[in-house]
Amino acid sequence: MKGIVLAAGDGGRLRPLSDTRPKVLLPLLGKPLIAYPVESLAWAGITEIGVVAGYRAPQLEEALPMIAPAGIQLTVIHNPNFEGGNALSVKAAAEFVGDDYFVLCMGDHVIDRTFVSRVTGGDESEVVLAVDSEASLDSQLNDATRVHVNPDGRLIRIGKGLRQWNAVDTGVFRFAPSVFEKIDALHLTHGDGLELNIVMQSLAIEGPGVSTRDVEGLFWSDVDTVEDYRSVGDHLENAYGIGV
Repeated sequence: MKGIVLAAGDGGRLRPLSDTRPKVLLPLLGKPLIAYPVESLAWAGITEIGVVAGYRAPQLEEALPMIAPAGIQLTVIHNPNFEGGNALSVKAAAEFVGDDYFVLCMGDHVIDRTFVSRVTGGDESEVVLAVDSEASLDSQLNDATRVHVNPDGRLIRIGKGLRQWNAVDTGVFRFAPSVFEKIDALHLTHGDGLELNIVMQSLAIEGPGVSTRDVEGLFWSDVDTVEDYRSVGDHLENAYGIGV
């Protein structure tokens, strides 16, 4: 199994902090944001990790050797269409993934070290999404992608504007390589604005379906804005200390 970390965005909502560097390199408790998903992938035993770069890619590429845990190979994957939807960054990783299953993480999401291990095991589902039914922090809920999950843990609906929902998308997924066929097909109809939410909704409705894992009790947070960045830092320092 391989790992993919999306780190191509320009971090527009984090300006001015992201004016001179990719937002995934912003420091949080002594290490850059992207170190959190990389360490969680490594903790789950994934040693080959592709990092999809776009905005200020040379800076990210230069920094990655200092971020990689011992024994972990980080490979930069360039996405020339990084200003498009985030599904295009997933698409850019197809050659790196090959025929392997892979875990997808967001480079601007701070996640608990044990987070990825929640989606690597279990059944042989082609698509697994980590959700949080107990999300309560502003940085988890502001601009959240909401999900509606049935009692059997199958995804029914996903989107930011759902009126009926019972959990939140945490930005951690497990995919079979067949997902690239779905992305290619949807790219033809949706164009360069294709977002991962659209891909997930199509997978849920048209097949093969999406299983979910509830990560309630584990810390995670999106870091989209300056307010998120400050509040997540305060929360981690207060709750866990520097060694989290």
